[in-house]
Amino acid sequence: MQLLTDPISLGILASLLAGTATGIGAIPVLLGGNFSRRTLDIMLGTAAGVMLAASAFSLLVPALELIVDWVGVITVVSFGFVLGGVFIHLADKYIPHEHFGKGREGPSSAMAKVWLLVLAITIHNIPEGLAVGVSFGSGDIAEGLAVAVAIGLQNIPEGMAVAAPMIREGYSRRYAAGLALLTGLVEPIGGLIGVSIVSFASFLLPYGLAFAAGAMIFVVGEEMLPESHAAGNARAATWGTMIGFVVMMMLDNIFEFIFG
Repeated sequence: MQLLTDPISLGILASLLAGTATGIGAIPVLLGGNFSRRTLDIMLGTAAGVMLAASAFSLLVPALELIVDWVGVITVVSFGFVLGGVFIHLADKYIPHEHFGKGREGPSSAMAKVWLLVLAITIHNIPEGLAVGVSFGSGDIAEGLAVAVAIGLQNIPEGMAVAAPMIREGYSRRYAAGLALLTGLVEPIGGLIGVSIVSFASFLLPYGLAFAAGAMIFVVGEEMLPESHAAGNARAATWGTMIGFVVMMMLDNIFEFIFG
């Protein structure tokens, strides 16, 4: 029963469950499903909307509520938010990886393409796990659940968006689904880091919440939205973003009502 009350255990477990959702998203591909680029772009747009809403309502708003004056907003929340974006920027610049649409980024590497693709997703999944861990580390179960559900929801289409292009690259369905699951299993690492830091150094909580929000919004703006618009499906993907945002906004309020 201690698992249900200990924030560190909750943070790790929730980030693990959210990460395995990438494997759930890959199941249709494993079973032989084929998806058009338009469908994948809509799902990617929906995932982006979920992440934007989670960043705003479940991370930034709680961070702002912990600050009592405008000076704190500038020096704490704004700093943490920008630092999250800088983290992803530097990771993209100095870690070799490859995207399906944009191609290779970072320094040159002799690694196989498939592992460069996995690294690209891993760079973006660690901040997601961090967001879950920080949220549970705050002691607010409602916010923690809201973020975990948000990350899990956006990981489902992300898992499909990872596995489906790998099939077109010539990989087997089982291999593609397995790698999609693997990319999500790095999230508990971020979850452990996030929940541990804010549990043992509570004054870092607003920094952590803002950092996670900044990292996720950077990923949405740098990767998810441009990728969903690259094949001429911008309008459909944008509606997906709108729907994802509304769904997450409602879920956040539902969890707050139940557990708040």
